[in-house]
Amino acid sequence: MSTFGYHFINFAILRCISHEITACKVLVMPLILLLLVCYTSASSILPAEEQCLLEVAELKQNIRGLENKLLIGAWKLNKLREYSYFHLSHRLPPPSRNGTAVEPTLLPTTSGNLIVHDRDCSMLYDRLKPESGFYRIKPKSTLEPFLVFCDMSDGGGWTVIQQRRNGKVDFNRDWSAYKDGFGNFKRNNDEFWLGNERIYELLRGGENMMKIDLMDWKGERKYAMYENFRIADEEDKYRLQFGIHNSMQFSTRDQDQDRYLQGSCAKENKGGWWYNRCHAANLNGKFYRGGEYKGEYDNGVVWLTWRGLWYSLRHTSMKVRPLAFMDSLGSGGGAEE
Repeated sequence: MSTFGYHFINFAILRCISHEITACKVLVMPLILLLLVCYTSASSILPAEEQCLLEVAELKQNIRGLENKLLIGAWKLNKLREYSYFHLSHRLPPPSRNGTAVEPTLLPTTSGNLIVHDRDCSMLYDRLKPESGFYRIKPKSTLEPFLVFCDMSDGGGWTVIQQRRNGKVDFNRDWSAYKDGFGNFKRNNDEFWLGNERIYELLRGGENMMKIDLMDWKGERKYAMYENFRIADEEDKYRLQFGIHNSMQFSTRDQDQDRYLQGSCAKENKGGWWYNRCHAANLNGKFYRGGEYKGEYDNGVVWLTWRGLWYSLRHTSMKVRPLAFMDSLGSGGGAEE
């Protein structure tokens, strides 16, 4: 009982001294009962708080359970989409009822209601060990999730930023297209450029390893690897910081940042790239079938130190993953087709 309650009862008793006992009972007893009720109500607050805390803890546990169920459901949906629409290159796409191949549908680049936990394909690989395919990643909390191709062969965890396979996608694009990305994100053998802005956000968080896989028209393969691959932001024109074109800014047919004073490397070579005067490698060049080609400019899909400037390669891919991941697992034996 509070000090105020005791003082109030004492005051009532003193007032009763000059009154009859019956009058005193009439005066004091209701007050005592009232104070006892108030005290009982006040003393019940603590158990109520404890009960409320228990209920909150139970609700939080239920929420965690629902989040886990949602995550599992999202993963199942992702796998259903993968197996329904994507196929590895050694498998045939599922036939339709009339015997023709079913064309895969283009997945949206935003996440919808799906939970996206992974900042890149290496994080996805560590968490779930999935097969190669298209998945959504979120390199930065303030970015919308976007679709990438994750190469889970060759040690796993590679986020592919460029791929050439069949010449069906035109790589002779302007600055805006190379900034935002372009191409098809349906099948494992589609061609695409992930987008300079997305590549920048993907790589800005730490040190990364770049692996470039190459294949000629006879099926022979080579690869090149570079540590600490990264690019600057758009203000610095996505300046390259690795390899044989190190420190060069990105150029497209409508934005010329190269050192070729007599013309535009991007216009001559039919693609966006980190041109110098002009290139020793140009994986975004014009796609020529058969390998050796003739033209006014050496504008094919070329890698000088392997097949030279007048041989256009059949397959190329540029893929990255954190350097720490590379140190722990090793590079493997190359991508499979």
